[in-house]
Amino acid sequence: MGRGTWSWIVPDGLWGIARPLTPEQRARPQGGGTSNTPDETLFAAIIYVLVSGCAWRQRPPCFGISKSTAHRRFLIWSGAGVWGRLHEAVLHRLDDAGLIDVTRVVLDTAHVRAKKGGEHTGPSPVDRGRPGSTMHVLSDANRLPLLVGISAGDIHDSEGLKPMIEGHQTRHDPYRGRHFKPQPLHADKANDRADLRRWLRWKRIGVRIARKGTKSSERSGRPRWVVEQTMSWLSGYRRLSPRYERNPRNYPAFLGLAAAMCCYKRLARLTTQDTV
Repeated sequence: MGRGTWSWIVPDGLWGIARPLTPEQRARPQGGGTSNTPDETLFAAIIYVLVSGCAWRQRPPCFGISKSTAHRRFLIWSGAGVWGRLHEAVLHRLDDAGLIDVTRVVLDTAHVRAKKGGEHTGPSPVDRGRPGSTMHVLSDANRLPLLVGISAGDIHDSEGLKPMIEGHQTRHDPYRGRHFKPQPLHADKANDRADLRRWLRWKRIGVRIARKGTKSSERSGRPRWVVEQTMSWLSGYRRLSPRYERNPRNYPAFLGLAAAMCCYKRLARLTTQDTV
């Protein structure tokens, strides 16, 4: 079938950003050559699985590709880091348009049940000890997911603070005009540790972490509400909640693609409003 049967799945312009990031097809060692299916079709099939949450074999026939072809290409692109680089490329476009606001950043977590177990899972303390993972999200003041990550469900939420901030700071490159260094960091009481506060101050990052033993107020909690919207956007991609991926690379890959989709939809919407 033609492209028109599935073109609605991929936002206009997203494939144009992703195409230079995908590696060239190579002949398989066991023979059979490369697939004749256009990469754009495979990209759309992967997004369909992310959005619908369906199994690879349950995709509609409009893509005209087999389960193994789509899944194999997803693994190849995930191993090549396509989804993380796509997320970063979209963030750069948002930054060029002046749409990223790091006057404050917000860190939060969400627990996701892991239906099939696998690595980066553990007994979740908020789900009666069932296997689960923790989704870590760092958002800007405009609710854009700047960085995403996962850890096992039995690891304390505060253990994700340093990796998330360090991962975000690697994108701060003033020599290339990228100023992603956060100002104050807002986080919940789970991150209220003296060593983390000292570490953030050493990094010259303002600390806005709720303190344990004090009642939350509307004023102190309001800045953290923005990340709840971010979490809602990401949870809307059914392949993410619950987690079906046993392979430790696959779930972060889908999570990175979902973050890129969230950012690109926001970019497309805001830039369209500016031109109207």
